[in-house]
Amino acid sequence: MDYVLTLIANPATGGLEDGIAAAARAALNDLGADTAQPSWLDRGIACDIPFAMLAPEQAEAAVRGRLDGQPFDVVAQASEGRRKRLLVADMDSTMVVGETLDELADYAGLKEHIAAITARAMNGELDFKAALRERVGLLQGLDVSALDKTFARLEYMPGARKLVQTMRANGAYAVLVSGGFKYFTARVAAHCGFDMDLANDLVIRDGKLTGEVTEPILDRATKLETLIRVASERKIPLALTASVGDGANDLDMIRAAGLGVAYHAKPIVSAEARVRIDHGDLTALLYAQGYKAEDFVE
Repeated sequence: MDYVLTLIANPATGGLEDGIAAAARAALNDLGADTAQPSWLDRGIACDIPFAMLAPEQAEAAVRGRLDGQPFDVVAQASEGRRKRLLVADMDSTMVVGETLDELADYAGLKEHIAAITARAMNGELDFKAALRERVGLLQGLDVSALDKTFARLEYMPGARKLVQTMRANGAYAVLVSGGFKYFTARVAAHCGFDMDLANDLVIRDGKLTGEVTEPILDRATKLETLIRVASERKIPLALTASVGDGANDLDMIRAAGLGVAYHAKPIVSAEARVRIDHGDLTALLYAQGYKAEDFVE
């Protein structure tokens, strides 16, 4: 079959039953597609439905309509080249829960104020660079110990380490690229197993934040450039790359990658991304590539 449609549930809740897979297959058949029997990647959590004679976008729309709001993600794509050889991932609200800058601001008593600016920037309502400078400027004089405290209470997104470790174990190269800060990306990259990380640097003087960010600021253009540059350096076609993020500054790299995923994303990103994961955790990117649960590495 030319294409495959993957149904994915949140592993924490499961609930993907044979009847749901059969309903999805029937939705494809009703539009004239040729289909094969569903194949389970992880019983109750993820299955593949091979199909032909229908565009992936049409297949996704038909199945989402048939599911009628049930909490399952739907990813349709070409069968060939499904396994990706490069992963470029955002950090905040993607590999880790929440926004590190907002959590850092908590130690200055400014979390609510700064989080409101962050939310607008991530939804594309504000210029990213200007918003970053404004938020960091508000933290002038904050003791550097707040960085350690912030990292100590970070939570990793479910499936984060499995995603990176499994892809790398199968020959992929993994890059963490963030509009956040190197202090955090270096530690998150080490925990998850990324090959490299890129981020902005906070200026620190006499043990305190100066309220400045080292220029030039890493932004959405840098994320796209990183995807293209690393793919070129490693001789990987863009069709064999994956990218994942949640904010407006991730949208360009999401559009460019062969498997570009809007992960629990802001509305502007979900509306424009080719693939979106709204219910599953980060292992959804593995299921989308055809990995079975027994293939996962951690």
